[in-house]
Amino acid sequence: MRESHFNGKTFFNPGAPQAHGFYRVLEWMLTRTRPRWRYIATLPAPAPVPEVNDGELLATLVGHSTVLLQFDRFNVLTDPIWSERAGPVSFAGPRRFRTPGIRFDDLPRIDLVLISHNHYDHLDVPTLRRIARIHAPTAVVPMRVTPWLRRAGFTKISELDWWQRSSVAERDGRKLEVSAIPAQHFSARSLFDRNRTLWAGYVIHAPGGNILFMGDSAFGPHIHEIATEFARLRLALLPIGAYLPYWFMSPVHMSPGEALKVHRMLKPKLSIAIHHDTFALADEAQGQAIADLQQAGRDAPEGLNFIAPEPGAAVRVPGAKDEHVL
Repeated sequence: MRESHFNGKTFFNPGAPQAHGFYRVLEWMLTRTRPRWRYIATLPAPAPVPEVNDGELLATLVGHSTVLLQFDRFNVLTDPIWSERAGPVSFAGPRRFRTPGIRFDDLPRIDLVLISHNHYDHLDVPTLRRIARIHAPTAVVPMRVTPWLRRAGFTKISELDWWQRSSVAERDGRKLEVSAIPAQHFSARSLFDRNRTLWAGYVIHAPGGNILFMGDSAFGPHIHEIATEFARLRLALLPIGAYLPYWFMSPVHMSPGEALKVHRMLKPKLSIAIHHDTFALADEAQGQAIADLQQAGRDAPEGLNFIAPEPGAAVRVPGAKDEHVL
């Protein structure tokens, strides 16, 4: 039996460090350094193809943890955020420093949205309202996150606990199944609801090989469990940002070096870096996460096979062809 992660009132990370409390947060805020970031306004990429089939898998990074996944005629979005700020209102919260790689109006039909947890940079209500109104997709959320999606206008919601698997979408008679997996993180939308909802990653059970979306997570014992449970991964979306200072961030975010360890433990055909260089959430400099990932993988004898594509670049995941970027 797997160890419980709920005490009847709040969720927690079993056998792992918990997120720091108020006084440690205050210590960080009083001692932190804030590297200067600049806004990067780039032209969005051409509109994505409407859908793909015949064993193809395309992954397009929009920015932060938002990725468009296209396979087997399904179109899936992870933690979608097109807003200029990640906060409770449009004028507050961390600002966006990178233009989304895909224009919202250029999105193809969206069949499924995956939400990893309720932080504002991962559960963005203004974006979700637009998606619900235009596409009316199914949403998959962790435990107790359903009310936020209901308020955003979603009517088809699948709420999963860690290790639960469910059929969440259907197209042309083909069903799409998703499993929720553990993450080492925390949740909160205010000062008064800390850890009242669960956080998770997901495995999409796709015909050409499983797709893993780690969500937001530190490195921890759950990685070995995931590697044991899901041995056939075609693609892993792994977070590499918001990791400095390490003493403060390590209970909830993995460093680029730790993300590389996860890549080696999971053994996907390809990993794509997410959760970096869009919002300045921690103390690393702009571009530092990618540089640290490249440095960590410099001596990899087998080749890194862990990439950080530009937002908007459609990545063809190995399976049918060897090229990565279209």
